[in-house]
Amino acid sequence: MLQTDRKKFLPISKQDLAERGWDACDIVLVTGDAYVDHPSYGAAIIGRVLEDAGYKVGIIAQPDWKTAEDFLALGRPRLFFGITAGNLDSMVSHYTASKKPRRTDDYSPGGRPGLRPNRATIVYANKIKELFPGVPVVIGGVEASLRRLSHFDYWTEDVRRSILLDAKADILVYGMGESQVREIARRLYDGEDVKKLKDIRGTAILRSHSEGFEGAVPLPSFEETSTDKDKFNEAFKLAYLEGDPVRGKPVIQKHGTRFVIQEPPALPLTTAEIDHFYGLPFTREWHPVYEKAGGVPGFETVRFSITGHRGCAGECNFCSLFAHQGRMIQSRSKESILEEVRTLARKPRFKGTITDIGGPTANLYGATCEQWEHSGACRTKQCMMPVKCKSLKFGYEKSIELWKEVLAVPKVKHLFIQSGLRYDLLVEKESDAYLEALCKSHVSGQLKVAPEHASDAALRMMNKPPLEVYERFAGRFKAMNRKAGKEQYLVNYFISAHPGCADGDARKLAAYLSAKHMHPEQVQDFMPLPMTLSTCMYYTGKHPMTGERVVTAKTYKERQAQREWIQPKQKITFAQRITKRR
Repeated sequence: MLQTDRKKFLPISKQDLAERGWDACDIVLVTGDAYVDHPSYGAAIIGRVLEDAGYKVGIIAQPDWKTAEDFLALGRPRLFFGITAGNLDSMVSHYTASKKPRRTDDYSPGGRPGLRPNRATIVYANKIKELFPGVPVVIGGVEASLRRLSHFDYWTEDVRRSILLDAKADILVYGMGESQVREIARRLYDGEDVKKLKDIRGTAILRSHSEGFEGAVPLPSFEETSTDKDKFNEAFKLAYLEGDPVRGKPVIQKHGTRFVIQEPPALPLTTAEIDHFYGLPFTREWHPVYEKAGGVPGFETVRFSITGHRGCAGECNFCSLFAHQGRMIQSRSKESILEEVRTLARKPRFKGTITDIGGPTANLYGATCEQWEHSGACRTKQCMMPVKCKSLKFGYEKSIELWKEVLAVPKVKHLFIQSGLRYDLLVEKESDAYLEALCKSHVSGQLKVAPEHASDAALRMMNKPPLEVYERFAGRFKAMNRKAGKEQYLVNYFISAHPGCADGDARKLAAYLSAKHMHPEQVQDFMPLPMTLSTCMYYTGKHPMTGERVVTAKTYKERQAQREWIQPKQKITFAQRITKRR
């Protein structure tokens, strides 16, 4: 990559500012990821959105938190610092579900680990507060978003207070943040005091009093949730029920003498808005400074993939995506996606394959519900469980039409769908044409699906369909491939040690896999992430919505035993592990 290409990126140094004729930035974004100018990287899309709104934006990527030098690279911004730990929670970036250090970090140059601190949002924010007193600090991204209220922390096995207090931030952006950051920037530009900002959807703020927030739903306090597990579940349930952007109300939670106020979620983006954001002038490359390190490994998985939509109506209990992106699907237009395909096809490294057009759930592209716009997602029932709601309409015809037009773009030879699919939405006749087109032209030999388990009791605790539904899908997939003259396979994802999965359930899964001659490689030990229903069950031993008691494997020995039932070839006895350590 040529050195002159640096000018196509947002500035990362004072030299870059000088070349643009800037004396300072309006906004400086600090991220725990390497700087990749691609819309799947949070700092990049927020940076481009703010640039598009007319602000001068710079990026500090993976600063050395042990010194001041990197944080001083762009000087003092006129409006605010925006801070994110990156595309993942920093603790998840560093540690496995067994709390062992990861050997690589795919969001760092060369995959090198250790380039961001534990609890990066807190560390970066405190460093900025120390070096630039008086400059507003805005925190966001997944780490901040899912820690905005009191939450269970798997790494300390304890309840932590809102990250707002530990980061000493002025305002927190949760969810997908484009609308929020533009509003914050506009208000600060107009001269408003950051300490008085309120009524911005998709944000949380900290106040010394609750006056003016009488309409907010009160949650049990941090002190209550940290000492009473029933209160913890009550707080989760109340916040969960207000998590809809149309009908949701603000919630308020006391922390000592202060109050965390969470505004309702940001309204879903319109098709025109999401099209505009994804059409901004991204280079769709890592910054040239990473060339010597061999680039950023995680980018290779998305280099030639496209985000077609946001949101997930599935509400799997262990997943935080619906809490972060919302239940309502926000889809890009066909024209917007095709324009991005044409952009990718002009790239020198493009070899003819679009590796994915997807989102949290690939086959929800174009899905709609007549109630979403006016009433929001239903408060008392779900879109897919226990069965699909009749009001949820698929976009299967739109997908098939889109796929055909993508393959007609010059230089495009293949289009594969590699995002996960909801197999339970592919078992009825209405999905015949979609599944046939998928199997005929858009599976790269393997299709990812997530049956998760073979025990219906365990699946119920995950809020996943019973095994019989997966079996129906597997049969249809096999038949469609036979019809298309293809030999293609399912890559099945399973979870071990999920709350509600007892030792007998693990044995049931092992027996199922043995009977099917399946040797799964894709097995994930359950990891309790903040703000998921499954984490509530893990911590409290009860289902937060029903109060039902839930058995959970918690010790390393219990969790490892379940894993070994599922992957017997990898079984290492406790005695052998001790011997190895010696």
